[in-house]
Amino acid sequence: MKLLISTLLILSTAATPRWTILQTGVKARLRGVSAVSRNIVWASGSGSTVLRTVNGGSTWQTIKITDDQLDFRDVDALDANTAYILSIGNGPASRIYKTTDAGATWQLQFKNEDAKAFYDAMSFWDATHGIVIGDSVDGAFYILTTTNGHDWTRVPASSLPPALEGEGAFAASGSNIALFGKTHAWIAGGGANKSRVLRTNDGGRTWSIAETPLKSGPSTGAFSIAFRDAQHGIIVGGDYKLEKEAVDNAVITIDGGVTWKLIKGLSGYRSKVAYVPGTTWVVAVGPSGADISEDGGETWKPIAGPGFDTLSFVPSLRKDSAVAFGSGVNGTMGRLEF
Repeated sequence: MKLLISTLLILSTAATPRWTILQTGVKARLRGVSAVSRNIVWASGSGSTVLRTVNGGSTWQTIKITDDQLDFRDVDALDANTAYILSIGNGPASRIYKTTDAGATWQLQFKNEDAKAFYDAMSFWDATHGIVIGDSVDGAFYILTTTNGHDWTRVPASSLPPALEGEGAFAASGSNIALFGKTHAWIAGGGANKSRVLRTNDGGRTWSIAETPLKSGPSTGAFSIAFRDAQHGIIVGGDYKLEKEAVDNAVITIDGGVTWKLIKGLSGYRSKVAYVPGTTWVVAVGPSGADISEDGGETWKPIAGPGFDTLSFVPSLRKDSAVAFGSGVNGTMGRLEF
């Protein structure tokens, strides 16, 4: 019996995730992070800040893209050398840059010319197929796609459901879009009187929409979405003005996003959610802290340590080797290990 108890205690301790704080040398708010491996990680944020490490966060290289002062809210790294960066804001402040040489040079792929448009987040199926979401304008969603990794085309409004007044996406963590396979995508929206999810199974050519029971409003709604397969997904959010409150701020689906069920247990507003690779475990982070679920989001417990705006897991097929990197205010970065 003593041996059994000891073994259980060891397993429980081994499964407890822990944060290690990393020093970046910058003070920017880092709302974008993308982990390629345990060693190579990209991060982005305010003041045109872009960082890259090749040693797991022991040291960070500051990368210059432009002299313009931009807020790089999202970074998606496809490999050690290839990465896309999205800046947010109205009009020309919303841009997409790409590098294929580890940040030595950058190409401006897209610069928004619509004064009303405001882009929020992006995601990629692979190095050449990607999607960007923006806030709605005059009752129409703004979605861009690329099929060659270079040119970006807006999805026609006729291929999308009408948007609600004020409906868009919160640019808090670069994770308003979830992808699976080669053609499935889901986009979690907020800011309107209902929180809804757009979905496509043909790479963004046609779309349908579903309502969720999330609490929604100008500062409240869905902030992050993740899917572990074509059927099982989760959304987290809340009110970013009330970081420690958790009122109707998480939902799950088991039918590919057609219907959503409200769940309880988060410790506050959460701006990013991600599945632990190869498992049903889920981690959610926000400025006030982090939580973990071992049953797909049905129940939660807090993770000791600081809060972060966003999180990126290193690609892996084993839970016992899972590693994630978080980023947030004042240049804060952390490494989460299990």
